[in-house]
Amino acid sequence: MSSAETTSAATNSAIVTDYKARTGRSGALFERARKVLPSGITHDARYLDPYSIHVAKATGPRKWDVDGNEYVDYFGGHGAMLLGHSHPAVVEAVKKQIELGTHYGSSHELEVRWAELVCELTPCAERVRFTASGTEASHMAIRLARAHTGRDKIVRFIGHFHGWHDNVSAGAGATYDGGTTPGVPQSVSDLSIIMPSDDVAAVVKLIETRDDIAAVMFEPSGASWGQVPLPPGFVQAVRDATAKKGVVMLMDEVITGYRWSSGGAQKAMGVTPDLCIQAKIVAGGLPGGAVAGRRDILDRIDYAATAAKKIEKIAHPGTYNANPLSAAAAVTALTLLRDEDLAEKANRTAAELRKALTEVLVQEGVPWGIYGQSSTFLIYPNPYGDPIDPATFDPLKVPFAKLKGARGAGPLTGKIRMGLMTHGVDVMGAPGGFVSATHGGAEIEKTVHALRQTVRALKAEREVKAA
Repeated sequence: MSSAETTSAATNSAIVTDYKARTGRSGALFERARKVLPSGITHDARYLDPYSIHVAKATGPRKWDVDGNEYVDYFGGHGAMLLGHSHPAVVEAVKKQIELGTHYGSSHELEVRWAELVCELTPCAERVRFTASGTEASHMAIRLARAHTGRDKIVRFIGHFHGWHDNVSAGAGATYDGGTTPGVPQSVSDLSIIMPSDDVAAVVKLIETRDDIAAVMFEPSGASWGQVPLPPGFVQAVRDATAKKGVVMLMDEVITGYRWSSGGAQKAMGVTPDLCIQAKIVAGGLPGGAVAGRRDILDRIDYAATAAKKIEKIAHPGTYNANPLSAAAAVTALTLLRDEDLAEKANRTAAELRKALTEVLVQEGVPWGIYGQSSTFLIYPNPYGDPIDPATFDPLKVPFAKLKGARGAGPLTGKIRMGLMTHGVDVMGAPGGFVSATHGGAEIEKTVHALRQTVRALKAEREVKAA
């Protein structure tokens, strides 16, 4: 069945019709794409029925699609673009480096400076090893934790995303119960202990009573960069329990690193893990990831340290580890983050945005919720029709299944996204997104207008009933 056929039921929607009318060239590109790309996309988060936009350029907080439509962008390179798109200093650094060489196959000064900045900014970072992506960093961190402890089990949490490799697939997506996923042997999934995150006492008891746990791995924001927030005290309680049992506390800072603060969530929360993984912002918006943490753990990939202890070294190759282009962007971006406090600027703007969007819901009588942490925002569209007052909405009072389930609740989320895009705002599928240090009052104003018009259109289509 073609994508066009799957959307036949939605073609009487004015929202979908308007979206398609504005994005004809994106639609044509999609028809080309789906002949050669599964679903016509290259990242699951870019999926939209009937099709997603194709972007031609981006600058600061804005981007333009191939039809010439301008958008306030909250995709933010999947969270990588805290400095905004095409930051002049980053562009200049990459231009300079590309003329000097893109891949030496040798060590270079920029990788040293990059590592120095990571260690300076990240509280847990005594040593760092670079990778080409967050998924690679996740894979390496788990291997390091197992080698360091001599144990096999990894405690993870329902809905927390740590990349797409086999070790972290169970419990992260459709199989929230911890069951295995297609292509992943059950024996691999069984190495994870999947826990809910709303009962920290149960987590502490698990850590205290078992002796086979290598690491406890989690997103400090809560599942999916905060779509399901962690209860107060969770992170500190896990830190205390893991420290007592010699279990590696592995904090996934792929999203939160350098966004929650210049030193990530661990600095903002005042809780230092044993290991953390980073990606996205750490590479200045170019491809790159990192594993950072205690020296004695990272020493498992050190030639001299493993030889001195007469233990086998963990091999870690990787063609694009700390490649010069990513290093050039990273050094420039992290220096700016350190010196100009850009994380805090984005945090302030996001707080203003969340407040303004909440006011729209209150004024329009829409029983949804706006929430988020740091420089993020999320829209809870309440597909279950629960009684909600947007002025007092608290995501901690909404069950996990509803918060996560809202993302896939029929065509509503897609219509929200298309409605917003018709009015010049692009958000992720949560729905929600990332605020950069370049977003400001003009972007907030446009987003407020877009949400207001979208909820009014949804009321007209009986997708939303006023409270």
